[in-house]
Amino acid sequence: MKKSAAFSPVRSFPFKLLLGLLAMTLVFVASILVGAKEVSVADIWSAISGTNAASEQISVIRELRLPREIGALLVGAALGVSGAIMQGLTRNPLADPGLLGVTAGANAALAVVFAFIPAAGYFSVMIACFIGAGVGVLFVFGLLALRGKTLSPLRMVLAGAAVSALLSAAADAISLEFKISKSISMWTSGGLIGTSWEQLRLLAPIILVGVAVSILLSRHLTVLSLNESTAVGLGLNTRWIKLALYAVITLLAGASVALVGNLAFVGLMIPHLVRAFAGTDYRSILPLSAVCGGMFMVLADIAARMLNAPLETPIAAIIAILGLPFFLFIVRKGGKSLS
Repeated sequence: MKKSAAFSPVRSFPFKLLLGLLAMTLVFVASILVGAKEVSVADIWSAISGTNAASEQISVIRELRLPREIGALLVGAALGVSGAIMQGLTRNPLADPGLLGVTAGANAALAVVFAFIPAAGYFSVMIACFIGAGVGVLFVFGLLALRGKTLSPLRMVLAGAAVSALLSAAADAISLEFKISKSISMWTSGGLIGTSWEQLRLLAPIILVGVAVSILLSRHLTVLSLNESTAVGLGLNTRWIKLALYAVITLLAGASVALVGNLAFVGLMIPHLVRAFAGTDYRSILPLSAVCGGMFMVLADIAARMLNAPLETPIAAIIAILGLPFFLFIVRKGGKSLS
């Protein structure tokens, strides 16, 4: 029986995106409602519209919950999109910014700033995270180039694991030597506590621009993910496209570490889950990865706040508990998507 054109992958994408945005909105509203201080949907509307500014509930929403959950949306979108790009560029189903040295590099740069520039502001920390993320990428590819190895999935993961271990050890050594372990742990635990509007004003434009650029290059990424020779045959300048996409990965991963610390597995899980209903076209995968990544991080933050209330469970621990079995499952499947 012939499939109806109305349900073709291209035509069904707007419906899937709309459904994802609706689910994300509902989860976001739920995250604002949940907490030690009881608030209502009317309070949320008042906080957004600017009325009842003197209310205690409104202050809690505006100063604590809204920036925290917006930060979760942005970080989830950044990690989901950067993971999808990494998997497409390397044609490696196990690729993830956290597994390939990007977030470890940003984390090491964070330790350097805390140790040598203790008075550095948040903007300086953010720039350092971007530089560190780029250094992590360069180390991985430099290690492969030094040995003259091709970018096979196994070699990429091994090189990424080695570089991540090295950079993580360097960060730990610096934190112990300069007695800044407590400050570093505030970031490496991956918490969203204390997310402020000032931080969001600095990082939100970078993440939104990075996601937008990745979507603009999504058609090229689809071709590159299939075969680089085909991309060259179609007249694509693969070198500049790859450079632009790796720059996007660096910005997105660096911004994520600057906001919440080192979170592994999000960039691995989200693209695989999205491909289960979005197919292999990155014109669909990237926008849906942004939506699903943001929704996943908000759900993880709800769990972090509620599992051991009134204490908070580190969100990195929750994601690791979900991510490690998922990683092993993908390895067992031979890297195939969940289709």
